[in-house]
Amino acid sequence: MKKIIFLLFIGAFGLLSTVKAQKFYTTSGGEMIFSFATIDNNGSSGNNIMRWSPVFNFQFFGNYDFSKHAGLIFGAAVRNVGYIDDNPNINNSTYKKKYRTYNVGIPVGIKIGNLDRFFLYGGYEIEFPFNYKEKTFENGSKTDNKITAWFSNRTPTFYNTAFVGVQFPYGLNLKVKYYFTNFFNEDFVQVVDGIDIRPYAGMKANIIYFSLSFDLFKNYSIDYHDMKPPRKNTNNNVY
Repeated sequence: MKKIIFLLFIGAFGLLSTVKAQKFYTTSGGEMIFSFATIDNNGSSGNNIMRWSPVFNFQFFGNYDFSKHAGLIFGAAVRNVGYIDDNPNINNSTYKKKYRTYNVGIPVGIKIGNLDRFFLYGGYEIEFPFNYKEKTFENGSKTDNKITAWFSNRTPTFYNTAFVGVQFPYGLNLKVKYYFTNFFNEDFVQVVDGIDIRPYAGMKANIIYFSLSFDLFKNYSIDYHDMKPPRKNTNNNVY
């Protein structure tokens, strides 16, 4: 699946690159993320419930429009991504777990449609987690064994993701994103009472989220046609 997406992106890039570029501009905005996960916790599917993260999600894009109907997007982002498992322990239904990471992302993609009003877009994004947090709740109350770590080995070094979205007239933006990489590093080793354990062995969780933002691909623009130097005045008449 990842190879197919990569080949489609390369093909689209090659096609669009044959069209004369019209303008480059930058855009930025936040995201309200509603995330879920496909869970396989050593054979148990858990009880995944929606996680809402409206803050600390920031995106910056460079937009390279080949025409009024096609263009490239690329940029950087910081995201708060995770999921909630309301039944992580099949032997004890009183537990709930919340997992999240802060990630730095580098997206690249294409957009097609009426770029002034309504268009579709999609692409690939690599994300690097830099902060991990894990919370445990028992009978609705948070326990003391919260885990917070910077650049933790509990997660992979990076996540491979793909996204598709639509920008509606007047700037409303809806995006769906899927993480091909497992949320956890199953090989992570933790020493407890002198014994090596792998707390995430057999835990597989792939994040999927949809997000809302506004006016994500509209901002100040630089039109290449407006960057031509002014013509010299060859009229020598003096008035």
